[in-house]
Amino acid sequence: MGSGSYHPEDVQFLLRPMQITPTDVQEKERLIQSGQRHYSEMISMEQAPSEAHKALYAQALEQNSARMATDVQKLALALNTLYTGPSIALVSFVRAGLPLGVLLRRTLVDFGREVRHYGISIVRDRGIDTMALEAIIQAHGAENIVFVDGWTGKGAISGEIRRSLAGDSRFPADPRLVVLADPCGKAWLAASAEDWIIPSGILGATVSGLVSRSIWPADDGLHGCVVYDHLQDHDVTRDFIETIEHQRSKLPPQVGALPWTTVQRQRLQTDALTVVDGLAKRFGINNLNRVKPGIAEATRAVLRRVPERVLVRSLDDHDVQLLKHLTDHAGVIIEEAGSALGPYRAVTIIQKVS
Repeated sequence: MGSGSYHPEDVQFLLRPMQITPTDVQEKERLIQSGQRHYSEMISMEQAPSEAHKALYAQALEQNSARMATDVQKLALALNTLYTGPSIALVSFVRAGLPLGVLLRRTLVDFGREVRHYGISIVRDRGIDTMALEAIIQAHGAENIVFVDGWTGKGAISGEIRRSLAGDSRFPADPRLVVLADPCGKAWLAASAEDWIIPSGILGATVSGLVSRSIWPADDGLHGCVVYDHLQDHDVTRDFIETIEHQRSKLPPQVGALPWTTVQRQRLQTDALTVVDGLAKRFGINNLNRVKPGIAEATRAVLRRVPERVLVRSLDDHDVQLLKHLTDHAGVIIEEAGSALGPYRAVTIIQKVS
């Protein structure tokens, strides 16, 4: 289906455009929690961000574009060293992985590498789009593939990759997943473990090529998505990429990122699990899908789900100002939780809907 609103050379989507009747957010939540429908079979209409939302995005971009450029460079340097073959195939998960994948492709091309970038679907509890992945393997070989996502929350997507590829000898046992922020220690390669406000993480389609999150197909074909043409006037997809690219052009020499050591990974995973389990116990939650940790996941949950409350490490933290704005607008409780959030700066608790 092309490249959405990205430049054609930046990414090729292996998705099929779908027409799907939007489901009201409250009804979607009821159907998900009752087990009547899977979240990937429904989608709610995405609205244009408000002027206040746009202003907070602009503020986050001003504050953190240099950091994102630095982290992209660190990841690209690492990939350039770790992948010694003739080419690299970046496989970004739609949508959160797309901006990072585009930036990594451009950086690696600047290093003189031959790189192709694809956007494909992975669905929690159901797996990766095997038709799309096989097409990439046929073109590039499995050994050249790097999976890309924006960040980790609890590590659900990392686990889904692992399950999807289990027993496939073409891939290593530890999936090669690259992210910017990995507070739960579940990625193969990350720029840092810090939970920070990644600017592209606080918008949806308008910073990700004007596509929806992926949709599970009714048949065995490619996964799908909705193209949000009604948001064209609000699209900052290309502007975002050029802003980070401009910052990268000014960087001094960097040192590449390194995969976590076993000790680092275990510590991160233990700290994150302690927080998630503690919150589940406090709020009487049996289904951990109702706990959305990390600033980006917490923000998306407020925008797309039915939140019960939002917890933040500090109400004065400049990185949670958008969450404060959204919760104020929606009438959702926001609570300062301090060190109880461990590595996370924000967590959204999804309301139990019966």
